[in-house]
Order: sequence, then C-alpha cells, then structure tokens
Amino acid sequence: RAAIEQKQLDVHYQPIIDIGSHRVMGLEALLRWKHPLHGFVAPGRFIGVAEETGLIVPIGEFVLERVMSDAARWREMGWSPVPVAVNISAVQLQRSDLPGTIRRLTQLHGMKPSMLQAELTESAVFEHREARSGESSEDGISRLRELGVRVAIDDFGTGYSSLSYLKRWRVDYVKIDRSFVRDLVTDMSDLAIVGAIIAMARHLNIQVVAEGIEGWQQLEKLRQLQCNLAQGFLFAKPTPA
Repeated sequence: RAAIEQKQLDVHYQPIIDIGSHRVMGLEALLRWKHPLHGFVAPGRFIGVAEETGLIVPIGEFVLERVMSDAARWREMGWSPVPVAVNISAVQLQRSDLPGTIRRLTQLHGMKPSMLQAELTESAVFEHREARSGESSEDGISRLRELGVRVAIDDFGTGYSSLSYLKRWRVDYVKIDRSFVRDLVTDMSDLAIVGAIIAMARHLNIQVVAEGIEGWQQLEKLRQLQCNLAQGFLFAKPTPA
C-alpha cells in the first residue's frame, strides 16, 4: 500500500524482436518496485501478496495508465507505434471491469485497443469460475477480444498446457517459457518441446515468442525452427520509457 501511495512503482519495457529482420515488433511492460531502503524488489516477492489482498487491481490500473501515457508520448515524438504487452492476473481479470478500464484509457490517450496485448499465464486462463463475480477468466478474455485487445498465453508449457484452450479460444500469441529456451542448444528434450510448440502454433496461425534469449546460438536455433519472435537480454534488458 505504501508503495502505491508513495509512487514507488514504475514500469520498464523490454523489446520483442522479429527474428528474421531484427526489428522491434512490440514491447513488454514490466512492473518494478523501487524501495527507498531495499532497492528494487523483485515482482515475485510482492505480486502474490498483491493478488491476495486485491491490491493487484489498483496496481494493474497504474500499469495500464502508464503504458497508455508512455505510448501516447512516443507517438507525439514521432516514433512508430508498436503493440505493448501487459501482464494480467486472474484476480485483475475477475474482480475489475478491465475492458471498461481499457476502453476509457485508450480513448483518453487516443490509442487503439489493438495496440494492447494482454498476457495471461496458463494458470490465470484456467482459473475456476469466481463465485463472487460469477464470471470466469475465459468470459473476461472473450470481452477483451471483443474490444480488440490481443491475447497472449505467457510461460506456455509450464502450467496446465490445455491444448483444448487453443482450439476453443482465439489466441494471438504463445510465449515459450525461458526454462525451455535456456538449454535449447544442448538439451534434445527442450529442443523437441520448443519445436513441437512452434509447429503446432504455426498450424493454428498463432505467433510464437521465445523468452529468455541470452545467446546467438539460441537465436539461430529458433530461426531454424521458424520461430517468429524473440525477447531477452541478448537484445536489451528492461529499461525505463
């Protein structure tokens, strides 16, 4: 609560790169908490608490507001707009009027909802129907799609991995978790898993983003597997706007 009230939260951005052309095709917005005594606090340490307390809702609105204002400022500076990916939690999806918030902010800043990409983990997608609101995560995703927001499944392969979801729902992107990409060059099992995900997504007309790229050998292997997009320290670390 103090971090929100004292404006200690910030948003950094990491580029998403087209493997073929090396052009920036998008950005991922990443939440940062700069504590006055402890420095940067890792999201893994506080996101869970924020979800339990419901504070993830105002935090999520803060991130969306910052992303929209940054994107509008970049446009005014003459930069060509690219989609920005924002991580959405199941709690945020179910306990707030997320489509309404996005509609209001995009109109305020003159942005199209299609320039926003909602990233949800597999566990968020498959959360059970919330009794209080009566709306499942899938219902919420459907409303986002109707608004024009693109949808990505983050950390693909580490959660429920229900292929039936990809069949029933229109997903624009899947992001291959860094745990599979890390040893892609030396581990045949990781290579087989990544190759299978890419091939499956290609047949379903879904774009694939490989996360955690740190070396040129990883990038070359992904290019051979016909992966579309990549993200990682090889290109850039998350940085302020």
